[in-house]
Amino acid sequence: MVTAEFNPFTPGVLANPYPMYKALLENNPVSWNAMMEMWVLTRWADVDFILNHPNVSADRRSARNRFSEMMNQQQENFGPFNRAQTMLTSDPPAHTRLRKLVSKAFTPRSVEALKPRIQEIVDHLLDEAEKANRIDLVTALAYPLPVIVIAEMLGVPAGDREKFKKWSDDVVATLGGPFQSPDVLTTARESVEALAAYLMPIIETRRAEPQDDLISALVVAEEQGQVLSQEEIFATAILLLIAGNETTTHLIDNSTFALLTNPDQLRLLQSRPEMMPMAVDELLRFAGPVQATGRVLKEDMVVGGQAMTEGQVAFTVLGAANRDPEKWGPTADQLDLTRGPADHVALGDGIHFCLGAPLARAELGTALGTLIQRFPNLKLETDAPEWGGTFIIRGIKSLPITLKP
Repeated sequence: MVTAEFNPFTPGVLANPYPMYKALLENNPVSWNAMMEMWVLTRWADVDFILNHPNVSADRRSARNRFSEMMNQQQENFGPFNRAQTMLTSDPPAHTRLRKLVSKAFTPRSVEALKPRIQEIVDHLLDEAEKANRIDLVTALAYPLPVIVIAEMLGVPAGDREKFKKWSDDVVATLGGPFQSPDVLTTARESVEALAAYLMPIIETRRAEPQDDLISALVVAEEQGQVLSQEEIFATAILLLIAGNETTTHLIDNSTFALLTNPDQLRLLQSRPEMMPMAVDELLRFAGPVQATGRVLKEDMVVGGQAMTEGQVAFTVLGAANRDPEKWGPTADQLDLTRGPADHVALGDGIHFCLGAPLARAELGTALGTLIQRFPNLKLETDAPEWGGTFIIRGIKSLPITLKP
C-alpha cells in the first residue's frame, strides 16, 4: 500500500517517484512534513501559485527551521559561490539586477546562433557511437553534449572539459541539502575551490582582453551603470555550468528512455519530425529531471486550504505538479506528444523561470531528433536502468542501447 507521505528516501522512490506523487495528489496534496520541517505541495495550481507569488523568497537559508541552520553552516565553506548571490537564490531587486546583467550574455538569439554547432557536436558523438553500435547513451551522448556546449560558451579549453564536468557533478551532488553525507560535502567544497582557482585567472584575463565567450560577456555586461563583481561572475559561471550541464544530461537520458518505453510515441515522432518542439515540451512535463524546488514564505498565507506562516518553507514538487490530473486530465501519467500547448513547471515559473530554457530545448531537440532519425530501429537493452541523482535532480546513471539491432 502506497502511503500519502512525502519521503524521498524510501527505497525505490528515486527510480520511480510517481506512485508516491499520485498518492499525495489523491490524498494529501498540501501536507506538513515533520521530518523535513516544510510544507509539501504537489497540485499544479498550488505549485504555480507559489512560484509566481511576489511574497516568497528563493533564499532557502532564510527559512525558520533546523535545516536552514544546517545549510548555513554547510554553505559557509563554499567560498565565493556562497558569498555572492546568484539568480537562483536571490530576490528582487538583487535578482532583477543579476538576471538583467546575465541575460545580456545569454539570449535566445545567441542560442539560435549555437544550433549549427550543437548539431555538429551531436553528429560527431553519434559518429563515434556508431562504431561501437551497442552504447551507453549517457556516456556516449547525454553526458558529453551539454558539457561541450557550456564549456565552449564559457571559453573552457577542450582539454579541461572532463575536470570541469567532475567539478560540476560534485557541486550538484549537494542539492539534497543537509541530507548529504560529510564526504559529499567535503568533495564539493574541494571542487568549488578548484573551480575558483581555475576560473579567477580567466576572469582577470578576460577583463584585460575580452574574447567571444560567455565569461567575457559577463565581464562586460552592464545595466544602468552596474556591473557584475568578480565573485558574482564566478558564482554565475558555476550556476550556468551546473544549469547547462547536469540537468540537460538527465533531460536527454530521461527523455530517450521515455520514448523507447513508449514505442508508439517514438514511431509518431519519427514519422513527424516537425513535431519536435511540441514533443520537447511534453517530454519536459513527463520526464523532466528537476523534481522540486523550495520557497520561503515572507508572510502568512493560506495555500490549498492550509494556513502557512511567515518563515516556513513551501516545497513545490514539480514532478508531481506535472502529473496532476486536475491540470492534465485522466492521461496525466501517459506520454502524449500530441498533448498540445504546454503549461508545465519543469523549467519553473515566475521570475525564476529557467534562463537557460532555450538552450535546454535546443540540445534535447537536436540530440533526440538526430538519434531517432539516424537510427530508426534503435533498441533499449534494459527496462530497469539504474537511476541516480537526488530527490531534487533525478536522472539515469546508465542507459544501454543498441543503435542498429
